[in-house]
Amino acid sequence: MSDEGLKALQKDMRRKKRIASEWASQLHDLVEDRLPAGYEEIPAIAQSTYDACKAWEEANKKLIEAEGAENE
Repeated sequence: MSDEGLKALQKDMRRKKRIASEWASQLHDLVEDRLPAGYEEIPAIAQSTYDACKAWEEANKKLIEAEGAENE
């Protein structure tokens, strides 16, 4: 893979990691500041956090695979 391709994968992985961290922060804020009154928010925020983390994991795997292929 070209350097540009690797850089694009790195950028995508970092962006998805940032988004996952932002959702995790929202989940943390819910737990720390708005529970028990905000309990109805739990499913939506938890699902969004899960989805963002899953997207990061997939992007990270692609990057690791591409870096491994480049080193062969």
